[in-house]
Order: sequence, then C-alpha cells, then structure tokens
Amino acid sequence: MLMNPSDGRSQKLNMIDSVQRLGVAYHFEPEIECALNEIAANFNYEIECDLYTAALQFRLLRQQGIKVSCDTFQKFKDGRGNFKECLLKDVQGMLSLYEAAHLGIRGEDILNEAIAFTTAGLQSVLNQLSIQLAEQVRHALSRPIRKCLPRLEARQYISFYSTDESHNKTLLKFAKMDFNLLQGLHQKELGGITKWWKNEEASTKFPYARDRIVECYFWVLGVYFEPKYALARKIMTKIIAMLSIIDDTYDAYGTNEELQLLTESIQRWDTEAVDMLPESMRKVCLMIFRLYNDIGEEMEKQGMPFAIHYAKEAIKKTIQSYHAESKWRDEGYLPTFEEYMQIALFSSGYPVLSVISFLGIVESSTKEAIEWVQNFPKIVEASSIIARLMDDVVSHMLEQERPHVASAVECYLKQYGGAAKEEAIEYFRKEIVNGWKDINEQCLRPTPVPLFFLERILNLARVMDAIYKDDDGYTNSYLVKDIIASMLVESLSF
Repeated sequence: MLMNPSDGRSQKLNMIDSVQRLGVAYHFEPEIECALNEIAANFNYEIECDLYTAALQFRLLRQQGIKVSCDTFQKFKDGRGNFKECLLKDVQGMLSLYEAAHLGIRGEDILNEAIAFTTAGLQSVLNQLSIQLAEQVRHALSRPIRKCLPRLEARQYISFYSTDESHNKTLLKFAKMDFNLLQGLHQKELGGITKWWKNEEASTKFPYARDRIVECYFWVLGVYFEPKYALARKIMTKIIAMLSIIDDTYDAYGTNEELQLLTESIQRWDTEAVDMLPESMRKVCLMIFRLYNDIGEEMEKQGMPFAIHYAKEAIKKTIQSYHAESKWRDEGYLPTFEEYMQIALFSSGYPVLSVISFLGIVESSTKEAIEWVQNFPKIVEASSIIARLMDDVVSHMLEQERPHVASAVECYLKQYGGAAKEEAIEYFRKEIVNGWKDINEQCLRPTPVPLFFLERILNLARVMDAIYKDDDGYTNSYLVKDIIASMLVESLSF
C-alpha cells in the first residue's frame, strides 16, 4: 500500500499521513520506516514544492525522529522576512504548516513565527470555510496533532477523512474495523482491571481517596493502545491507581507522624515491619508491597528479573517527594520556585510512570534502557515539567481552599514579589511550550534508546494536555467522560 513504485513523493506522504492519523500505522511500521527513510535520503529543502507538501514532509520526517532543517520554510517568506501574505489564501497549506511547526525545538525561530502566523491566519478565515474544513481547523487550533492522544486523534480523524471526497474507501473501512476491534479488546481489559480494583476493596479501605479506576485506564490507553501492550496497560493502570491513593494519603489524610512512619517503611522496603504501622498507613503500605510483589513475579516470567529493582527505586523517590511536600504544608513553609520544582517534578508522578512504562515493553526492554529512564533524562524532565505546571495552573484555586502544600503559583509569587498571578501563569505556559520543544528534540536521531520507548514519555505529556488543559479532569472526572466514552464505549458505524 505504501511502497507502490508508481506513487510519487506527494502521494506517499499523503498515504502515510492518513494511515498514521487513522490509527492503523502500527500494522505498517516497517513499510512506513522504509518509505520515510527513502524520502529523507533524497530530502532537499531547496526543491520547489507547495506549502502543504513541504510542511507535511517536514512533519512526517520529524515525527519519525529524522532531523530535517526548518530552513525549508525560508522560501515562503518575503523580502522583509515575513511569511508571504498570499499564503493566507491556501488554507490547507496553512493548516499543514501550523501542524509542522509544533515539531520545533528551541532556537528555531522560524517555526515560532509560523505558529503565530498560521494561528492568526486560520482564525481570520474560519467563517469563510466550509463546515467540514472549519471543523478541522477548529480541532487543530484547539490541539495540534503533536499533542493529540493517538486514539482520540484516530476517532476524530476517521470522521474528517470520511468527508474527504478523495478518501480511500478500503483504508477507511479498515480503520473503522480496527478501531472497533481494539475498543472491544480495551473493554475486556478494563473489565479485568475493574474486577481487580473491587477485589482490592480500595474504595472501602481508602474512602478519602479519589476512586478513578476508569480514568486511570484511560490515562494508560493514551500511553499505549496496541494489542501487544496488554500486559503493560495492566501493570501501569494498577500503578497509577495506587499512586492516586498514595498522593491523596499524603495530601489530605495522614498526620505528619503517620506519614513519617509510612515513608520510612517504604524507604527500607521492610515488609516485616508493616504491622508496626498505624492501621490507616498499614493498608497503604500493604497495597504497595502486594502490587510490587505481583509485578516482580510477572517480570520474572517475562525474563526481566532486574526490572523490579528500578521500579522500587522510582516509587521510593516519588514517596519521598510526597512526604517533603506534606512537611512543607504542616510547617507552613513556602519554598522558592526552584526549591519547589526540584521536589514537585517527582511528585508529579511522571518520573516513576516513565520507568513503569518501559517495564511493559517486554519484547525490547533491556536493563540499560530501564536504567537510562530511571536516571531522569531530559525528556522525562520535560514531560514532568509539563505535568507539574499544567496540574498546578488548573488546580491552584481549588487546592488553596483547604490546607495544602503551596503550588508553583504561590512559590513563584513569593520569589518574585511584585508579580501578578497572571504573570506567573504566563511564565508557566512558556515553560510548558519549552517542555514540548525539549521532548521534540530528544526524539530526534540519534536517540539513546529506540523511538518507541521515547514515544511512551511523549504520550504521557499528551495525556496531560487531554486531561488538564482547561481544568483538572482527573479530580473532576465528569469533564472527561465524553472523550472516555468515545474511546471505550461508542463504536464506529459503517
């Protein structure tokens, strides 16, 4: 399908883009890799082509980890260094450039200019577009492809693709069938995880904690949806559900003395000393040890006995960060922004989830890969920055209504005395943008581990954008029920 010798470069690019956005690229990974490597080998940014094709080629190659130059867009500027006004008439080209520019890294000013130019240009012509095209533009302006969860993008793009008169009917039917089949698989997995959750009696044992097992599974579905990652989804969903209980225990339930004992017990990983803990903390500790014992046994079966050590070290560091924040709260201590972020990046949960995400890729995980991710590389730091700041921006007002550790907002305002809250939030938004740029850069070849590992960390950042962009969709789960239903409940009709 992808390697037809009679297809030109533009045809191949369009086919690859459709296959990827329809959510079926995992069936054609070798063919896509081969086709894009061939295109990259012949890449020349001076070759004349239209804006749409130039931008699509740039985006697809960068998505594959191939570092092509953004100088390819210089030819679309005028003598004054601005993007040509005539481009505003090319809506498909503008949309393609908008999507491509979100693959930028730090220092690529032309891509920053492209986002500003295309955003303003597309907004200005929205009322002049057909209903179908206007819907696509609004969708892109709300969330570019780079930040979209693959399954949510597939669901939405299937709808867009079906209205395209030039669509491939066989490919569309295949994408719908694949979506429905995977949805059935995911429903069965969720049923098994829900049964485990009920058997754990978590809602009874921890009535103060958020009961969000469906949302936890949705979170993990954003990290990997392919059938071969079923074990990974099971492990990671249980870890997220556990982390949510631990977070709420430190955040709003345990006393300082109780949390001190719990923290020390976890740091020692002393299963025999559990009975020495207060009843409420004993339940939490037993849950952690029992789950990690189950994961350790599974890793043994998969020939990865080394993996559980790194998973334990990651959860220990996370719990240390929860405890540090709880002590700040109880002592009334307001740290500087830098001091806060040193702890808060780990309390975001993303460093430990990055480690856990590697455990599930059993056919490829190595000790070196897991050791690398456990050492908090730059891509994990960037993903954690996005997670922490997005969470703090939307959660700030709610959390300050009760005793709670200061968020990034308070810490920033303390450090920069004359700053307004709006100024702090604008600074965080810039840091989030830089976080995405750092993720983009870390996904470009040569990479320290294969790209499919790095895509788990990329997907973790995408989940944050889906759940926390406008509000705290995890705490206020009704806000995300529609997108969860679109992925897990509502099948596609033919």
